[in-house]
Amino acid sequence: MAPKILLLGATGYIGGDALFALTQTHPDYEITCLVRNSDKGAQVASQYSRATLVYGDLDDTELLEQEAKKVDIVLNCANSDHEVAIKALLTGLRAREAGQRVFLIHTSGNLLLSFPDIDRKTFGEASTKIYDDWEGISEITSVPAHAPHRSADKIIIEADAPDLKTAIVVPPTIYGQGRGPSNQRSHQVPDMAKFTLERKGGFQVGAGRNAMPNVHVYDLSDCYMRIVEAAVQGGGRMTWGKEGYYFTENGEHVWGHVAKAITVAAHKQGLIPSDEVQTVDEEAADEMIPRGAVLWGANSRYRALRARKLLDWSPKEKGLDYYIPEAVSSEAKSIGLVPGHAAKVAG
Repeated sequence: MAPKILLLGATGYIGGDALFALTQTHPDYEITCLVRNSDKGAQVASQYSRATLVYGDLDDTELLEQEAKKVDIVLNCANSDHEVAIKALLTGLRAREAGQRVFLIHTSGNLLLSFPDIDRKTFGEASTKIYDDWEGISEITSVPAHAPHRSADKIIIEADAPDLKTAIVVPPTIYGQGRGPSNQRSHQVPDMAKFTLERKGGFQVGAGRNAMPNVHVYDLSDCYMRIVEAAVQGGGRMTWGKEGYYFTENGEHVWGHVAKAITVAAHKQGLIPSDEVQTVDEEAADEMIPRGAVLWGANSRYRALRARKLLDWSPKEKGLDYYIPEAVSSEAKSIGLVPGHAAKVAG
């Protein structure tokens, strides 16, 4: 029988691309997508006619429980910190027939490891601390309770049981245009490009020396797909439960370098008058986007080893630098900048 999967976040950037990858590779999988309303449902249905749609949101606990009871695998690519939804999904999965193994694959975030900078408010500064999800897994599973995403992650980890296996995927800064039915845009790099254009000049948080990993959305989706495939096989070679963290990355970037690359690209495209990068403080970054100082100014350095060792996952797409000019061009179009306007900006 074809595996039954409940996917949350199908109209989002991460979940939409994961849905594309799954359906392209495994058209036989029976996938149910949670969508908020008929407009969102129409977007999914227009691209995935075989998908089953259920209407509701992450606060509809009864619906989530009932839908989780019907499937073999839940893939949660929606709000990583929505603990009410997580608990409802787990309740539904636990209600499956005894002896039938089911799986919850949850999406967390790499700010889990940014707690030292957040605690100290040291944004834009370098860090030499590099985690890994293999030999260093104990450091990851013992981060402080107040670290971003830790509370939700702990619920997932502690739910693992012989018939209910859990895994946590940790995306870093994601780049590239998605292939999903609705949102195809990431946020950290595109948002920096957007505000560079709107401010008519580049910016970095503090000294801009902080670093984070990055991964193309296609490679991230490939990791999700490999985990789902392992679940379909009953667990495969994967580690589940407490050590079932799967970080993803294809190298790392320093945010000051990204800021400079965005600024240079915008200047070359005639969209801003200079390629100089200004320094902004925590307050100014947070005024641009919520937690801007954290998203652009914190460190979160790690090596993704578990997926490479256990899933034979290997990123294939080009690096972040290659896509920065494209991100600048895309943001220029989205906010209505055209060549005729660029001359006015420069003047």
